[in-house]
Amino acid sequence: MTDRKPLRIVFMGTPEFAVPSLRALLDSRHQVIAVVSQPDRPKGRGRKLTPPPVKELALAAGLPVLQPAAIKTAEFREELQSFHPDLFAVTAYGRILPGPLLNMPPMGTINVHGSLLPRYRGAAPVQWAILNGDSETGITIMQMDEGMDTGDILLPAAIPIEADDTAGSLAVKLAALGGRLLVEALDKLQDGELAPQAQDDSRASLAPPLTKEEGRIDWTEPAGALSCKIRGLDPWPTAYTFLDTKRLRLFRPEIVEAPPTEIEPGTVLRADRDGLLIATGRASLLIREVQLEGSKRLPLGPFLQGRKLEPGTVLG
Repeated sequence: MTDRKPLRIVFMGTPEFAVPSLRALLDSRHQVIAVVSQPDRPKGRGRKLTPPPVKELALAAGLPVLQPAAIKTAEFREELQSFHPDLFAVTAYGRILPGPLLNMPPMGTINVHGSLLPRYRGAAPVQWAILNGDSETGITIMQMDEGMDTGDILLPAAIPIEADDTAGSLAVKLAALGGRLLVEALDKLQDGELAPQAQDDSRASLAPPLTKEEGRIDWTEPAGALSCKIRGLDPWPTAYTFLDTKRLRLFRPEIVEAPPTEIEPGTVLRADRDGLLIATGRASLLIREVQLEGSKRLPLGPFLQGRKLEPGTVLG
């Protein structure tokens, strides 16, 4: 452990994914002097104004919280400067920081990114790693510049993507890894043990934001690709098909290799408490949980108690 004095850090983050990063900093030898988070947003059926998860943790820790509506103002820059930070640490803040902010602290701004850069630059790296069927992903601690996740790599770490991982379960694992890696990177950075590495732009890929329309299932695709789609879009925006005229969201897929012969893709082969077996373009897909439009998410057993679903029904 270094004998150097703790770094004075302003942390920027908003959603649940950023909470382990802030918690790791609070548990480290470094000093979080302020937290920047996005403004409170209306949430739920009552549209009640709700603070973001990072703000809740920051207030519980007794930290000052800044929630600027605009980040390019002189007033906000002056407020940040008044804390005399050594460094900004960013995890899923949700806004692109301008150059004058990135370069304000003496040690610059570092970011916890949810992929192995230069793969999956952008807003949805966790989801796209599953959607594309990758076997591993990870966290990259990077030095931020004004590009979209184009800054120098400081410290990467990989983890496997399990066969049953969803975007939600994988994000939890990556968030925890991100917190640990952030503190490790700060210690090594302060001790001069990290050499920034430029990204190889020829290997770069993008992870653009997802839309609800991307969730529609095309049953002519192979079961493996559909499994990746269902898991990669869980919990949002979710993959769906249609049962009669109602949208049916699909969860917890399992590939069944024995392919039916000459059966139209999207045909229900079996529907029982074990799941919904559906023909695809290659092999079959067993769906263990569904959510019919206007109803709750349910395992197949309880779902079938309220609705009959006969083999031979064609979905979509």
